[in-house]
Amino acid sequence: MNLEDLQVYQLAMELGEEVWEIVIQWNYFAKDTIGKQLVRSADSVAANLSEGFGRFSYKENKQFCYYARGSLYETRTWLAKGNNRNLINDDDFNSLNEDIESIGKKLNAYIKSIGKKPIAQ
Repeated sequence: MNLEDLQVYQLAMELGEEVWEIVIQWNYFAKDTIGKQLVRSADSVAANLSEGFGRFSYKENKQFCYYARGSLYETRTWLAKGNNRNLINDDDFNSLNEDIESIGKKLNAYIKSIGKKPIAQ
């Protein structure tokens, strides 16, 4: 299995791109404050999944998945701040929160699966 085959990784990559497309349109002050934090946290989800996947042990992989989950929740906070400050419209905010919810569920399932042997058919 390759990293790119993991659906949770694919969704995390898409989340980062969606966030980037929103933030890139903001003025300098908004980009420099909330924008940088939002982009970094969203990009960190996929980056941590990638780093964990490349680690030697299941334990390390799980640890980086936990970091990814933390970044996912951090992203949710920055989205709320952006929405509260009228930088992110309600439609984008709701859509991205749904994406985060979906990624979170898939990430938890992936964490549970790490280190388990597939069942032979």
